[in-house]
Amino acid sequence: MPTSHTPTEALESDACYLAMKTHDARFDGSFFTAVTSTGIYCRPVCRVKLPRRENCRFFRHAAQAEAAGFRPCLRCRPELAPRASGAASWSTEDASRILALQAARLIDEPDAWSEDGPGAAQIAARLGVSDRHLRRIFEVQFGVSPLQYLQTRRLLAAKQLIADTRLPMTQVALASGFASVRRFNAAFLEHYGLNPSALRRAGGATVEGGEGKAIEVRLGFRPPYDANAMLGFFARRALRGVEVVSTADGKEPAKGSTPTYVKLTRTLRVQQGGQAHAGWLQLRFDLEREQLLLSVSDSLAAVLPIVISRARALFDLDAEPMAINAALHAAFPHGDGLRVPGTVDGFELAVRAVLGQQITVAAARTLGSRLVEAFGEPLATPIEGLTRLFPTPATIAAASGDALGQLGIVRQRQTALHAIAREVASGKLALHAGADVPSTIAALQELPGIGAWTAQYIAMRALRWPDAFPAGDVALQKALGVTTARAAGEASQAWRPWRSYAVLRAWHAPSSTPATATETAAAELPLITTAGLAA
Repeated sequence: MPTSHTPTEALESDACYLAMKTHDARFDGSFFTAVTSTGIYCRPVCRVKLPRRENCRFFRHAAQAEAAGFRPCLRCRPELAPRASGAASWSTEDASRILALQAARLIDEPDAWSEDGPGAAQIAARLGVSDRHLRRIFEVQFGVSPLQYLQTRRLLAAKQLIADTRLPMTQVALASGFASVRRFNAAFLEHYGLNPSALRRAGGATVEGGEGKAIEVRLGFRPPYDANAMLGFFARRALRGVEVVSTADGKEPAKGSTPTYVKLTRTLRVQQGGQAHAGWLQLRFDLEREQLLLSVSDSLAAVLPIVISRARALFDLDAEPMAINAALHAAFPHGDGLRVPGTVDGFELAVRAVLGQQITVAAARTLGSRLVEAFGEPLATPIEGLTRLFPTPATIAAASGDALGQLGIVRQRQTALHAIAREVASGKLALHAGADVPSTIAALQELPGIGAWTAQYIAMRALRWPDAFPAGDVALQKALGVTTARAAGEASQAWRPWRSYAVLRAWHAPSSTPATATETAAAELPLITTAGLAA
């Protein structure tokens, strides 16, 4: 770290020390504590003996601590911490800060980690600025260069794979973005003072990977978290063959009941370097430890960091409840644990949104399941009910109108599906967290059959934009006690930049129309207002 940069400039050191003293999980990932007497940095939830106050330095990012010469703690494992989203910057802060955070989001995506992937120059070009300007604003914002930030991201990803799995070191190195084991070993030795094999021995990993065996890793999140609400959301929308959401007793929930859900299992395809990797993943909560347990088929081992990143997005694990609740609790006191459901694939989410226009959740699920059955690639899995992958953009783009029509998909939605599929397949449209939000929303609305609601819904779930707001949604307007999109938009200004979370809370508010009634009414709503209810 540059000596002119003080890590505590933007941090309240006494507050950080108090959070560390109480092991407050709400601050997990918001800062890291480096201890000068040990040379190690920890998460606020670390259970080691509390260090003396004068020996502590506080950093917002792990990359800052590592650039200052500190090593990650082997006990609390900083790689498990939820990431700081920096979402507040999307609304009102200066352009340089927004640009730096956008660059960080791109670097956070595992696709950027490989040495032949997009470097700082390519990321700068993608953002429309010079490499030099990006480095300057990045160092002002984060206290490290983009390369240092990227290297920390790679090393922490590798550290998680070393600690949680028995994957061969060659596979760990390649999955974490290193071009060779030699470079991987050298980076570990330089930053952590020990080789990867020694780190694995010290960590004592007990979960075995290997041929035919699932790989298991842990993912941290900040409480509170309404796990049952999140799993219930996915259960109501689960596509046959692609997803299974299990209840505590393993039985189909009775109509009108509120079951207790325990895990989600689904198929997944990951495209990397021209090669497709297919398999399955399973997610279940360990609420006592504020963690999500992720099991992944060994067929996805080579792209495990990408799977981890998508699982984090799917369950919105990097949300910052303290900041969100400070803005929303007064208006929605019963929604502090709600998160915005994400997706493992932006194209899949866009297709679901289009299929859900003007129909109920159940009807949209039926259409989606038919689409999977007709065009999804078969996949053998050991999990009952998981038999297919979601169709690729190329497959949907090539599907004839007659074939789609036979599934019950009307002509207007056929046109929209073809348009989105062609744009995504050609690379012109990117639907992931690193995409530029305003330009992507504009590009979506230029496509036939895509209105403002659908574009905002895709931004909320696929682009992970915390300030998306489908003002035209009738159910949302009813929950807010207004009758027009303009009035809903005006009412939402106080909730920026967390309006996506306000939408979820409004839909779940105790005084709002019950889900079954809302879904029935959705069939009569205009195209632009119903995608979220059914998608």
